[in-house]
Amino acid sequence: MDFQHRPGGKTGSGGVASASESNRDRRERLRQLALETIDINKDPYFMKNHLGSYECKLCLTLHNNEVRGAPACPDPSSSNLGITGASAHGARRAAKEAKEAPAQPAPEKVKVEVKKFVKIGRPGYKVTKQRDPETGQQSLLFQIDYPEIAESIMPRHRFMSAYEQRIEPPDRRWQYLLMAAEPYETIAFKVPSREIDKAEGKFWTHWNRETKQFFLQFHFKMEKPPRPPPPPLMNGLPPRPPLPDSMPPPPPGGMALPPMPPSGPVPPPPVPPQLPPAPGVPPPAPLPPMMRPPLPTEGPGTIPPPPPSN
Repeated sequence: MDFQHRPGGKTGSGGVASASESNRDRRERLRQLALETIDINKDPYFMKNHLGSYECKLCLTLHNNEVRGAPACPDPSSSNLGITGASAHGARRAAKEAKEAPAQPAPEKVKVEVKKFVKIGRPGYKVTKQRDPETGQQSLLFQIDYPEIAESIMPRHRFMSAYEQRIEPPDRRWQYLLMAAEPYETIAFKVPSREIDKAEGKFWTHWNRETKQFFLQFHFKMEKPPRPPPPPLMNGLPPRPPLPDSMPPPPPGGMALPPMPPSGPVPPPPVPPQLPPAPGVPPPAPLPPMMRPPLPTEGPGTIPPPPPSN
């Protein structure tokens, strides 16, 4: 009979195994795996009864052979009797052995003695506002006096968000700088919630052990680039402001023109009143034709011609 061209067959191999043969081979593989995992003879919860079947006292199950026995007790939530069941049996056995084992004393924890100090009040402080002349950065300098600070204690500090404290309603525009040193009370300074510049030379602390004073200075980062310094004055006058990059767009409909004067003859301008000459002062002589302006009654076409040159 030709088995080579059947579905699932391979050329040069035997015929396709039936379902019973596949099950028998699977049970044998599971048995070998179970024997490698747990030794049946050394398992105190596995036994063979007088009917020839196997019982597991721990899992309270009954099995027909050693494949479904103690090394592979079935897990109710799984259909894999060889692997999942073995892990469930091992977990139950480990839990029971741990429960029956004598209680061992827990290792003692290392106790750290908490130093207790009697608070003596708040320290003196001084705050100075400064501005860097080169970069224009704003800075704050704190000077805290601890004349009665405890031995081997160094002042500490930290920044606290407005949402960490419980004294005032939280406000995102502010943050708090805390200073602590025993036996003094912890004090806090309310500063703007801006980014701190922690570059070299911009943030520093110093503890003077002789004068018992703690110094802290920090700079705020620049939110906008600093403006360049103004150019020197020329001829004592300030420089002209720079022109805008782009002119504003014209109004819709074009620019409005001034109203036109009404049509018709233009009335002559009013003649100022002439005062009579003072006594003893001769009247002014008339101006030459080229030096006097034309009268309104003469018009532009009645200007006399210039005199002939000699």
